[in-house]
Amino acid sequence: MELRTMRYFLAVAREENMTRAAELLHVTQPTLSKQLKSLEDELGKKLFTRHSFSVQLTEEGILLRKRAEDLIKMADKITAEFLTLDDVLGGDVYFGLAESYQIRHLASAIKQFKNTFSDMRYHITSGDTEQVTEKLDKGVIDFAVLAEEPNAAKYHSLAFPEADLWGVVMPADCPLAKKQAVCAEDLAGLPLFCSEQGWNRDISRWSGNQMDELCLEGSFRLSYNGSLFVKEGLGYLLTFQHLIDTSPGSGLVFRPLTPVLETKIYLIWKKYQVFTPVAERLLEYLRNRFEVILPE
Repeated sequence: MELRTMRYFLAVAREENMTRAAELLHVTQPTLSKQLKSLEDELGKKLFTRHSFSVQLTEEGILLRKRAEDLIKMADKITAEFLTLDDVLGGDVYFGLAESYQIRHLASAIKQFKNTFSDMRYHITSGDTEQVTEKLDKGVIDFAVLAEEPNAAKYHSLAFPEADLWGVVMPADCPLAKKQAVCAEDLAGLPLFCSEQGWNRDISRWSGNQMDELCLEGSFRLSYNGSLFVKEGLGYLLTFQHLIDTSPGSGLVFRPLTPVLETKIYLIWKKYQVFTPVAERLLEYLRNRFEVILPE
């Protein structure tokens, strides 16, 4: 199985059309068809359902697409790393980020770092813990940011200077908005939205024996999507402060949980990770910078 064949496969999967994919790849359509047929023969599975003017991925094709995308990203990353091994001022650094207001510290650090290392290029992907650690373990990214304590047996970590504060985003005109803080008893029986990760770990820990009284109406990996359901009056969103616009005129307000619930954020990287020179320098810069930033 060659990388070139994987690139051919991904082009067809994206375009859903052999002719367009062949044009983008600068190969003839018969050559492309032959390569894909050989790939199907090698794997022993049908990857496409062919129609008159389009192709569609089979279930096996959908699985291969995810694996192929990671494989190509990893191959491209390895190539870029070797090209920049002697480049102490530039190169590529890859991050997988959880949704957190504390990401502002990382963004600020990168901005300052690029004043010296202007040729450093950074690439950002977002997701929950499962998504970003999977990419980290596969070597697709260099660093991940988690909204939970990392596995010390697998990763080195650097704590962000501050923690995220949990609360409830709700319509500004609802009765619960009159309270200065919200307890578990206030939320009992109400339709609630939350990330699955936050619900099972943070909210469960916070609510204790009242967890059975809380009702998860729906789970969202992105708080913004949950806020749209809140605006429609479908429920209440449990999330971190500052992720959703609750300014005057937004129609929404944020109320912190009581007792206070906070989540620490961590930058992690694999043990025995070999970094490019610029990634090594960025990590050292982050260590020094995070140590001198004091919580507000």
